[in-house]
Amino acid sequence: MVKSRRSLLLPQRCVEVLRALKAERDRAREAAGTAWHGSDLVFCTKNGTALSAENVRRDLRKVLDRAGLVATDWTPRVLRHSFVSLLSAHDVPLENISRLVGHTNTIVAETVYRKQIRPVMQEGARAMDAIFPTEPEG
Repeated sequence: MVKSRRSLLLPQRCVEVLRALKAERDRAREAAGTAWHGSDLVFCTKNGTALSAENVRRDLRKVLDRAGLVATDWTPRVLRHSFVSLLSAHDVPLENISRLVGHTNTIVAETVYRKQIRPVMQEGARAMDAIFPTEPEG
């Protein structure tokens, strides 16, 4: 398994949630005593071992259900697409987005992940409105 060596600055909201989760995991490890088999993972099973892909999907479904969302509509992959699309819609340069998701170039982010929230056709309409304004200038 290849482990990522990238360091990312996290939004403050994420830092606070991760600190709370880490504290919760520390309490669980202490309570479990010798039954704890993991190391110092923040995201882990109830006995401290690494999560499997199925663990992640199951836990994501629980969170989505509690949030009142349709859990079957969301997967980790959909969240990744949404992350790229939201950054793109907020004018984050594609090169930066690609680096954030671990790509060596922009091709995959541009052709696979980025789904425009606002259709590109709006750009053409805005450009034409600027070229041919409905109100005469002056």
